[in-house]
Amino acid sequence: MRILAVDHGEKRIGLALSDQTGTIATPLNVISHTSRAVDAAQVAGLAIEHEVGLVLIGQSFDEEGRPNAAGRSAARFAEALRLQTNIPVELWDESFSTQDARASRIALGLSRRKRMGHHDSVAAVVILQSYLEANRKS
Repeated sequence: MRILAVDHGEKRIGLALSDQTGTIATPLNVISHTSRAVDAAQVAGLAIEHEVGLVLIGQSFDEEGRPNAAGRSAARFAEALRLQTNIPVELWDESFSTQDARASRIALGLSRRKRMGHHDSVAAVVILQSYLEANRKS
């Protein structure tokens, strides 16, 4: 089953897609934020196009384990997406995904110039890969 991961941000939405076996996550796309309904329709369309069985939305939390402002926004986006599609939508802890995405680009040895820019789709890969590893069957 393919899984589509979403790194929901204020300006951009990063997307990543798993392979059919649910083993490897790869960057898919970055969508510029328009409105919650339009963004949800775009993500739903991509989910249908790529025949995914699950949409995974990254949600961030504060130090007490409660959704922070960005996490609450991700939860509202999840609800909007559920209205657009019958594909199951789950929230997944995305804490530090952007920092992990940045670190992975450094670890790859990319120059500072090539590392500049947005990490949205790479952050979605980090979210998806953590989900895949947590749910990997031994």
